[in-house]
Amino acid sequence: MLFSTHPAYLDHIAGRNHPERPERLNAVIAGSHLAEVADALVPLEPMPAPLEIVERVHPAAYLAHLKVISETGGGRLDPDTALSAGSWKAALLAAGAGLTAIAALQGGEADAAFCAVRPPGHHATPDESMGFCLISNVAVAAMALADQGERVMILDYDAHHGNGTEAVFFGDPRVLFVSFHQWPLYPGTGAAHDVGSGAGRGYTMNIPLPPDATGDHYLRAFDELVVPRAAAFGPTWLIISAGFDGHRDDPITDLGLSSGDYALLTQRALTLVPAGRRLVMLEGGYDLRALTLCTAAVLGALAGRHVQPEPLTNGGPGSANVDGCLDIWSEIPV
Repeated sequence: MLFSTHPAYLDHIAGRNHPERPERLNAVIAGSHLAEVADALVPLEPMPAPLEIVERVHPAAYLAHLKVISETGGGRLDPDTALSAGSWKAALLAAGAGLTAIAALQGGEADAAFCAVRPPGHHATPDESMGFCLISNVAVAAMALADQGERVMILDYDAHHGNGTEAVFFGDPRVLFVSFHQWPLYPGTGAAHDVGSGAGRGYTMNIPLPPDATGDHYLRAFDELVVPRAAAFGPTWLIISAGFDGHRDDPITDLGLSSGDYALLTQRALTLVPAGRRLVMLEGGYDLRALTLCTAAVLGALAGRHVQPEPLTNGGPGSANVDGCLDIWSEIPV
């Protein structure tokens, strides 16, 4: 299993006391050092993403704006998102990590890859930074694969809706985008009835769940909603937007998951595509201990090992939300 990270990610500073802080990366790396998975990891150094590939997702003018602000010392882009002098390099390396991992997997170097990156990406729309995100890292990787003729499934289980990723592929039938997220919560998007548009109708699946929702509802939704849609789509690649802020200890969200739930959900997802076509990229997660435990759990799943640092959760709210999603999708042809 490939494990990709870079010290330049620590040079992205979003601001004093900002939740998206460099210590997050250290917590993720600590998870990779746990004895259950450490021996399975193969280090992979990411290369910066070529601009011509990133421009398949973001306009050149937007990227040039980020570059200028970073290279002149940094500044605030929106109320939640800021650049420092090291942010542009970090952002290109974060977007490039997925591309580097895809090339290595296509070369037969491993069965799966985990990219521990900063800054995260799934809120960045094509022309707007949002929610701590600069470049839509997963969208860049998925677009590159789709342009090669692959059918890409993106599973986003960050607690926040991946509005940026959705915006890129909302009308694109080459990519199946599935998002589990808390509702209501920032950024206020991701309603269950948002299912794609035009040729992309039926290729966006939003599964909003209430505060305190537990893993049993995630698994039910996965089995009853995601599996049938994935079977009809026939993905050749899986990319997971691995946000760990659904953990019950996260300070800025209200879901009720444990690291054990992330392990089991990831295991289920991995069955949808063959080995060698599985890519996981870090998104959110702001409690450091939870980041360490969830990383270890997901790396264990990628390595085919049972790593469950915490028990599974159940009994929280969410059944009605899953029922509502099932009603919506019963009217959308497979």
